[in-house]
Amino acid sequence: MNRRDFLVELGTEELPPKALKKLSQAFTGGIIEGLKAAGLSHSAVHSYAAPRRLAVVVEALQERQADKQSERRGPALQAAYDDEGLPTKALQGFARSCGVEVKQLEKLETDKGSWLVHRSEEKGKPAQDLIPTIVQQSLDKLPIPKRMRWGDLTAEFVRPVHWLVLLFGDEVIDAELLAVKSGRETRGHRFHHPEKISITEPLEYAPLLETEGRVVANFTNRREAIRGQVQEAATNLGGNAVIDEALLDEVTSMVEWPVAVVGSFEQRFLDVPAEALISAMKGHQKYFHMVDANGKLMPNFITVSNTDSKDIGAVSAGNERVIRPRLSDAEFFWNQDRKHKLEANREALKNVVFQKQLGTVFDKSERIAALAGFIAEQLGADKHDGIRAGQLAKCDLMSEMVGEFPELQGIMGRYYAGHDGESAAVAEAMDEQYMPRFAGDELPKGAVGQAVAIADKLDTLVGIFGIGQPPTGSKDPFALRRQALGVLRSMIEQQLPLDLTALIDESIAHYKVSGREFDAKLDGQVFDFMMERLRVYYTDADISVDVFEAVSAVRPTRPYDFDQRVRAVNAFRQLAGAESLAAANKRASNILRQAQEKGGVIAVEVEVSLLQEAEEKALAERIDAVTEAVGPALQKLDYTSALQEMAALREVVDAFFDEVMVMAEDEKLRLNRLALLNRLRQLFLQVADVSQLQG
Repeated sequence: MNRRDFLVELGTEELPPKALKKLSQAFTGGIIEGLKAAGLSHSAVHSYAAPRRLAVVVEALQERQADKQSERRGPALQAAYDDEGLPTKALQGFARSCGVEVKQLEKLETDKGSWLVHRSEEKGKPAQDLIPTIVQQSLDKLPIPKRMRWGDLTAEFVRPVHWLVLLFGDEVIDAELLAVKSGRETRGHRFHHPEKISITEPLEYAPLLETEGRVVANFTNRREAIRGQVQEAATNLGGNAVIDEALLDEVTSMVEWPVAVVGSFEQRFLDVPAEALISAMKGHQKYFHMVDANGKLMPNFITVSNTDSKDIGAVSAGNERVIRPRLSDAEFFWNQDRKHKLEANREALKNVVFQKQLGTVFDKSERIAALAGFIAEQLGADKHDGIRAGQLAKCDLMSEMVGEFPELQGIMGRYYAGHDGESAAVAEAMDEQYMPRFAGDELPKGAVGQAVAIADKLDTLVGIFGIGQPPTGSKDPFALRRQALGVLRSMIEQQLPLDLTALIDESIAHYKVSGREFDAKLDGQVFDFMMERLRVYYTDADISVDVFEAVSAVRPTRPYDFDQRVRAVNAFRQLAGAESLAAANKRASNILRQAQEKGGVIAVEVEVSLLQEAEEKALAERIDAVTEAVGPALQKLDYTSALQEMAALREVVDAFFDEVMVMAEDEKLRLNRLALLNRLRQLFLQVADVSQLQG
């Protein structure tokens, strides 16, 4: 089968920087998926993405589909002809549906009888006939929230399309996509080489664009070139560049021919908190900042230009002129905000609505303060620090700085609280209240910060559930899923001895103080919602669902305790006797349930005098011994050791079920044996319901 290389390039106006990488991945994935569906094999696939282009090169693509042999089975031979040997209506209909005469059908012999079949060969289609549709389907599936039209055309895409390259080997595939006719001409850099560039064959695409067109088309290569240039520029100034990966991706999506340019700003701006300066440089101007050997911000920045200017100094000066007003604003806000205490902003919170049914942000801060004090006390921290931190938690929202730079909420609160002389724990809590800010983010470290962070998130969860607005489908305007996971992560990963149900009830109580009554079942609804998020947490950690279900069945209410049980059960299932004991527990559970359904009351105490069989005596003795042995481990929440002790029951449990009739006719014997099984079940249920484990 002959093969040729294939190139598709879509040339556009500048694509959205934050979406470029995702668009490129989706476009390439769609091409690969389409080729696979068409049965066209190939070798390596190369993806290219730059501000004005999306492209894919496929090496050694099959020139045409393989021919397909098909076999369609018709009626059985004995039903194909009548007594006179003439074709039946069924046979005639089958032949017509195949488009052939009866005599053209073939016989198929199987071990189940003889059949008439129609065999045919479907010729494979040329790749160049299939490729336009494959490319169009890939474009149609791109994750574009809102498509646009341009001119008087009906075509729709994320940005206007200006050219299309479709090359199969050295031949142009004739097609029209998004109102543009295909060809072999691409465009170089908008300024360095705006002229057309003719491509002879696909594999010369990237090298030709770079050498002649001054475009680094490969996203990864361009990204690493920027990283290297930025690091080198920082090193030359005696500093270290701080490279945020998301910012690096965004900058890579904005330039085709990257050139790092260094700029500087006045030393006096360093008196402003570094986070504010960095936010101005990074968020507004897409600059990389620099730090010295001690990690202190330097009065320099690195920007990445899209042109190789002959006068780099002018480019640098231009960027300095642009950033200076932003830094001056930050300096002004910093000085203005410190003219009054952070606490002075509390009154203004009364004019900001948190949620119309749940009151103002001031109301929320009052509830947070009360709950944070309650939590702080349980964590061994100063209750009054917890209350104070809750009262001040949202005050920086009314500051000039956060009004201009919303991403600094909490961070500026920490600076202002420290400036006002608040305790270090309270000041740190101003920032930590928002942790974790996103999936995988760091957690609050201080006890007061932990208290405020948990209180804030639980207050939102309880309130929004209380007014009947839980998340639905993909809609979660208050980010309740993220907030629930944040609470759970803090409790588990920081080993906090907090009871989730107690905290939910405490939060509900603080809403009642403010006169808001909720459904009596609210506590269970919030708890169950958070348990579902916990299920996702363990799924992401590759803990199987049955392990989660085994622990969930005994409904532990302390997340850290829940986690200890999950880890123990996950280790238990790897033991040699785990599967047998899980099956035994399931069998015991079924027997006990059936007995209870018949009206029986199952005791937990076993009458030793009623034990007759050696196997039931042995089981009773071993349960007593294991119960005593696991006591200290359970008190220390050492569930792994406890389950290891219980695993030693395997042989006596197996022997019991093999030799002892539980449902004996003698009622006393039967009830005593049920009690023995109940003791076995209760022993395991101190950790989890291992009967939920799958084999």
